[in-house]
Amino acid sequence: MKALQYRTIGSAPEVVEIPQPEPGPGQVVLKVTAAGVCHSDEFIMGLPEDQYIYGLPLTLGHEGTGIVHALGDGVQHLAVGDAVAVYGPWGCGRCHNCAEGKENYCTNAAAEGIQPPGLGSPGSMAEYMLIDDPRHLVPLGDLDPVQNVSLTDAGLTPYHAIKLSLAKLGAGTTAVVIGTGGLGHVGIQILRALSGATVIALDVNEEKLELARHVGAHTAILSNEAAVDTVRELTGGRGANAVFDFVGAQPTVDLAGKMVATEGDVSIVGIGGGTLPVGFGVIAYDAAVRTPYWGSRGELIEVLDLARSGHLSVEVETFSLDEAPRAYERLHEGSIRGRAVIVPNA
Repeated sequence: MKALQYRTIGSAPEVVEIPQPEPGPGQVVLKVTAAGVCHSDEFIMGLPEDQYIYGLPLTLGHEGTGIVHALGDGVQHLAVGDAVAVYGPWGCGRCHNCAEGKENYCTNAAAEGIQPPGLGSPGSMAEYMLIDDPRHLVPLGDLDPVQNVSLTDAGLTPYHAIKLSLAKLGAGTTAVVIGTGGLGHVGIQILRALSGATVIALDVNEEKLELARHVGAHTAILSNEAAVDTVRELTGGRGANAVFDFVGAQPTVDLAGKMVATEGDVSIVGIGGGTLPVGFGVIAYDAAVRTPYWGSRGELIEVLDLARSGHLSVEVETFSLDEAPRAYERLHEGSIRGRAVIVPNA
């Protein structure tokens, strides 16, 4: 079968032929219907050799949907032909957090070498994909897999972050979204669906701000030093009750720290490497700083339900598996509108 693999440190991913997987006991093989392209992939492919821990060759793709193709011995409650979405942050299934469906915070994964698909285990950018356990599959139902595959990360990650701050986002409050691309443009829609907050979006050019307005931001402004004063002005000097930084680079983290209100939240979701100093007099009084990661299995079900009810719509650009290397070039250029999606079996 064809797959997109990262094979050499520092080189671009390649489309190659590899054996089609067969399910062992308790495993499932999917015929992949869609796979999402993410900045996390670009991040790990940009790591130097002494920091790279994900194994080579690596089949990319941690956002995936598929049709059940084959079942291993002992698999119950699934049938060949079922449409499913892949829950990506795989854990041990035994620890306290996993028992609550929070495999994103599994306490045993690192010690046991458990890695998510596309981030250590073979991912979804292939014609077929091996799933280690049926608990990592969520029914997709009648949702369009290409339109909704990105919700498994680009929807689940902002949803998890925003839920942590919902108590602070009632009527009359303000939420700031920094970065309106793959995750941010979904985050704006989640804020509009779940909260009473006025949503202010920040990004680096007018095209990205237009997307933010299109998906529901009340105000969209350029992400620069002047944005701090603008947010303060729009909030009567108070600042934002919650700031969600979907970039995480040092300049955006600095902005987030400067515009958060007293008792507000800063959630650094992006993996741009920025850090935010915390201390008395350094940040607003009683402000909380979080670094959330992905989300729980139950939250993925909730995200898909939001899409099913019409509250979430992902802007996507589609590519064939052969075109997948170009999708990553476009991602690096910053020219993808919303989210890039690979369709391996088009």
